[in-house]
Amino acid sequence: MKIYRLHKKQNLPISVIQAWAFLSDPKNLKIITPDYMGFHILSGADRPMFTGQIIQYIVTPVLGIKTKWVTEITHSEENKYFVDEQRFGPYALWHHKHFIKAIDGGVEMEDIIDYKVPFGILGQLVHPILVKPKLEEIFNYRTKKLEALFGKY
Repeated sequence: MKIYRLHKKQNLPISVIQAWAFLSDPKNLKIITPDYMGFHILSGADRPMFTGQIIQYIVTPVLGIKTKWVTEITHSEENKYFVDEQRFGPYALWHHKHFIKAIDGGVEMEDIIDYKVPFGILGQLVHPILVKPKLEEIFNYRTKKLEALFGKY
C-alpha cells in the first residue's frame, strides 16, 4: 500500500486570526478551488468549524466526472490547526493537516496531505501522470488565489 504526501507552505501578510477566520470557514473552499472543479457544498458548512463536523461536497476532479466527497474535521484547535479526513470520495485515503503560525509580518500556513490513490497498482501507475500533477495544480491555484486576496508576503 503506497501512501503519498503533498507538503506545501505559504506565507501571507495577515494575522493568525484573519488566516483562521478564512481557512476554517468551509464556504471559502469554493473561493480557493479552481472553477473547473465544479466545487459545490451540499451540507455541513452552516456552522463555524468544529471537531466532528461532516461536510459533503460535489467535485469534478478529472474528466468531467462528478464525485461526492465527504470529509470530517477530526481535530481542531482554534487559530492553530485543523485536520480533515475523507470519509467517502475519490481517494482510498485522504488525511489533510492545516497548520497556521505567526511569523514576523504575517502567518505561515502549512498543508500536509497524506493520501492513497484507489485501484491498487493501476492507481499507482496513474498517480505520477494524473493525480500528482492535478493536486499540484490545485494547490498552486490556491497559493495564487490567497495572494490575490491577501497580498504577497
